[in-house]
Order: sequence, then C-alpha cells, then structure tokens
Amino acid sequence: MFFRLFRSLMPKEERFVDLFVQHAAKVHAAAKELELMMADGADMALHFKQICAYEGEADALTRQTLQALHRSFITPFDRDQIHSLITTMDDTVDGIEDVAQRVDLYGVKSFTPDMQALATGIVECARLLCEAIPLLHEVTKNAEAINKLCDDIGRQESAADKRQHEGLRILFANEKDPVRLITLKEIYQRLEKVSDRFDDVANVIETIVIEQV
Repeated sequence: MFFRLFRSLMPKEERFVDLFVQHAAKVHAAAKELELMMADGADMALHFKQICAYEGEADALTRQTLQALHRSFITPFDRDQIHSLITTMDDTVDGIEDVAQRVDLYGVKSFTPDMQALATGIVECARLLCEAIPLLHEVTKNAEAINKLCDDIGRQESAADKRQHEGLRILFANEKDPVRLITLKEIYQRLEKVSDRFDDVANVIETIVIEQV
C-alpha cells in the first residue's frame, strides 16, 4: 500500500503509453493487410510485403520500449507489466505475419468464408486494442471503459474459437485433397492463435487496471 501511494505521488513517465499507442497502430495496420490479403482477388504479394513491413516497424517499437524501460527509474505502472504488455502486443503482430508467411509459402490463393471471417475478427481485436491503449494514460479514470474493451476482445476470441471449429468441421467433411486439407487446417489454427494472443494482451491490460485502481 505504501509503495503504491509513493508511486502515485511521483511524476510519471508517460512516454511508454505513447509507444504502446504507436505499436497498436502497427498491429492494426498489419491486421487490415491480412484481411485484404485473404479477400477474393487480392494482390497477395503486395499485402504480404506490407504485413512484413509493419511487423518490422512494430519490432523496432518493441526494442525502443524495452530500451526505455531499462533506462527509466519512474514508470507509469509496474516494470514487469510494461514488459509483459509490449511483448504480448508484439506477439499479435508476429502471429499475423506468421499467417501471411504460411499463405505465401504454401501458395494459397483462395480462402473459405470462415477464414475471411477470422481475419475480420482479428481486425476488430486490433481496433479494440487501439481504442483501449490510449486510455492507459489515465488508468483510474478510464478503468471501466478499459475493462469493457478488454471484455470485447475476449468475446472476439471466443467467437474465433467457434468459427475455427466450424470451419475445420466443414473442411474435414468436404476437402478431398489431403495436401490442401493439411494446409488449410494449419492456416485455420494460426488464425485462431492470433485471436488468442489478443486475449493475452487484454489479460495484461486488465492486470494493470487491477493494480492501479
């Protein structure tokens, strides 16, 4: 209790939240490129290149955040939470790039409606993240709004679980080509894993709120 009171009286280094905001924007941009990549008639190579570029920019922001954490004495919230938040956020964009890499590697040119819906759900998770992160500038004041956005991310993750299950059920029932079946199964699994990573981010944010309020 004393330590929390002491921290509340100290001046805060808000630069970390600004870095989180910039990183979230890269995640959102990569998610939108993935959705476009999986649309009918997409320029696959162009969107893959853009996703890789955004992932690289997000990595640079992650390094910048960790370097700032190493240098800083005063932080807006616990150092472990800052580390956890930026690394779990980076996991989301890494996961998006991972999906795109598999699509490129396997030469997949068409996607099921469930895959496209999973990609759209990833974009929505990223949008919710972009809305939640700036609210960390004033955690106590924004606690209710932050928690609602995290709950919304959790609902998206649950919907992705159901979407993947249904997509795989249809795939195994109808796909006769074993190579395509294995390929699409892996893409389904990696898409759903991205949603899981967003849920991880939401859990970290909720922990920050609990500690600060």
